[in-house]
Amino acid sequence: MIEKGNKKIIRGWAMYDWANSVYSLVITSTIFPIYYNAVTSSDGNDQVVFLGRQFTNTALYSYTISAGFLLVVLISPLLSGIADYSGRKKAFMRFFCYLGSAACCALYFFDKDHLGIGLGGLMLATMGFSGSLVFYNAYLPEIAEVKDQDRVSALGFGLGYVGSAILLIVNLIMIMSPETFGMPSDGTPARISFVMTGIWWFGFSHITFRVLPKNVYQKQASGNLLTKGYAELLGVWKQIRTEKALPMFLTAFFVYSMGVQTMMYMAASFGDKEISMKSDELITTILIIQFVAMIGAWAFSRASSLFGNIRALSVSLVIWVGICVSAYFVYTANAFYLLAAVVGLVMGGIQSLSRSTYAKMLPETHDHASYFSFYELCEKTGIVLGTASYGLIEELTGSMRNSVFALIVFFVVGWFFLFRLPRKNTDL
Repeated sequence: MIEKGNKKIIRGWAMYDWANSVYSLVITSTIFPIYYNAVTSSDGNDQVVFLGRQFTNTALYSYTISAGFLLVVLISPLLSGIADYSGRKKAFMRFFCYLGSAACCALYFFDKDHLGIGLGGLMLATMGFSGSLVFYNAYLPEIAEVKDQDRVSALGFGLGYVGSAILLIVNLIMIMSPETFGMPSDGTPARISFVMTGIWWFGFSHITFRVLPKNVYQKQASGNLLTKGYAELLGVWKQIRTEKALPMFLTAFFVYSMGVQTMMYMAASFGDKEISMKSDELITTILIIQFVAMIGAWAFSRASSLFGNIRALSVSLVIWVGICVSAYFVYTANAFYLLAAVVGLVMGGIQSLSRSTYAKMLPETHDHASYFSFYELCEKTGIVLGTASYGLIEELTGSMRNSVFALIVFFVVGWFFLFRLPRKNTDL
């Protein structure tokens, strides 16, 4: 057992957000989607052929994100059961981290003649990012007391927003002034930024791996790990079903995650196609989101201590509805900047509070990886359905504005399930 509240371990744990958040920012939100759109578009034609079928390029991008998360949804619950049974949570986290960082580096070889490398690398990087978070998040209730979990969760997200913004700024300087670095003014700086992302993720993750314990509860594995892991997972699922609040919260989280995560992953593509923003304007937008999100994580952590987690989450969902309505009518870069600031505020708050709220609701257990696999299952399934529906609506209607407007349904339904939580849990 480790002593909860150890500052060195908490700081080391939070540094993994610093390490892996560069994937979310550089690969899924800014440079890669901009580079992808440039590579897959020519003379106003945004249609691409992949696996014998013609796709709208941005729809294919959203489908690839969906596929990566779907694979994690299928394998991570079983792996988490094995990790809990064997005490190998840290080993699984390290594996997915290395997979994701290597896939980011492989994106260097993506160009218009190698679409498969780009989509395959994106899918594997997505798997690495998502898979490692299952085990990373599971450490939260093991290293922090309940009263500190909102603050510790916010610390992680805050470091992630700052660290990824720093790397993005470096990459942006390199892309905007390639001659300063002796690079040609083609796609080379962007492709090098993918390699830098992988190296950053791999390198800083070792600060975390150095301090996190390998086997918190000193479990000794024996027998068939596959069947034992499945039994572990099944036992946790049966326990969840006996609870009243956990299934309701997971349902709410699943639904509103469809909207939150889809908005995050498709924001750059929306600004590119619907507002015709330039690359530097899009990256400025994402930077606004990042820095405001750091403030948002802290602000909502503070609000949760005053008004309770569920009330703070409910307020954020109401704001998200307003964001979706506003996005439908945004046509200028300045308006998009303003909207981005609001997105950042609630993005930081809802991500941080969702993680800590779930951790607070868990019963006394040694199976945190298995419990958090259901949390990640809800979030990642939400991303799969959210991004897939986003791409489908765009293909059917010909406009991403209709896709954004449709996200309102997810936030309203998510708010409804939060509202139905037992009263004793609304004061978390």
